[in-house]
Amino acid sequence: MNPKKDTLPDFDILWNYQNPKETEEKFMGLLPQAEESGNISYQAQLLTQIARTQGLQRDFEKAHKTLDKADSLITDDHKLAKIRYLLERGRVYNSSVNPGKAKTLFLEAWEFGVNNKLDLYAIDAAHMMGIVEPPEKQLDWSLKALDLTEKTEDKRAKGWLGPLYNNIGWTYHDLKEYEKALELFRKGLKWREEINDENGTRIAKWSVARTYRSLNKIDEALEIQLALLNEYEEKQIEQDGYVFEELGELYLIKGDTVQSKKYFKLAYEYLSRDQWLVANEQERLNRLKELSE
Repeated sequence: MNPKKDTLPDFDILWNYQNPKETEEKFMGLLPQAEESGNISYQAQLLTQIARTQGLQRDFEKAHKTLDKADSLITDDHKLAKIRYLLERGRVYNSSVNPGKAKTLFLEAWEFGVNNKLDLYAIDAAHMMGIVEPPEKQLDWSLKALDLTEKTEDKRAKGWLGPLYNNIGWTYHDLKEYEKALELFRKGLKWREEINDENGTRIAKWSVARTYRSLNKIDEALEIQLALLNEYEEKQIEQDGYVFEELGELYLIKGDTVQSKKYFKLAYEYLSRDQWLVANEQERLNRLKELSE
């Protein structure tokens, strides 16, 4: 028995997706212990997650180098490390706008996960396939993921129910099947409330309200968005630019230009700080700026 190997911490619980830089620092701090332990699978898995933090910071070159190091450690015996490597390499390609390479890796991860009963990661792979495929194919992948999530006995894998309700809901929304989208978002809201996920509950409420706008239920949408705005203020949580954006859109529809300009200005102020939006949704940001003037 190797005591150092047996006392390695569960690094997955250290994840803070809202602060990838801080998470990277925590993971890097574990690397010497991982290397000293001789647990190659653990070390390789840790490297894949360090790469993920780097990808989220949009340092794609650094992320790929970290994944190269992980790949050099992985053998056929390291099944868990391999599927995590495939997923993170795919995510880096997807984030750097190379969906073709990302799709190949996610598909390989899905097949590998199903064949080796790695349900948690197979579901992740199907979820990512649902992101990289066009809307008409996304639904098939998301439903595959949902089917596996409902059947699995892996409690951690059950945690995918919320994200899948969300993703399938947005797929239906993209296909303009708004009633189906609303049904999924409501299921997601109920699930988030049941597990006492406050931030997830807020996001789910926002999605319900956004779908109300698509259904031209403007007053219902406005009620939810204003309630969210008040919740952020009362709990002294940093405001959400997406709530401001929706309030701007809703007041614009209602013909209240004073309120719409106010909220579009706030939306631009917050959302223009988002690196992903700056890189991928510049037209959207430009519109917010124009409507705030």
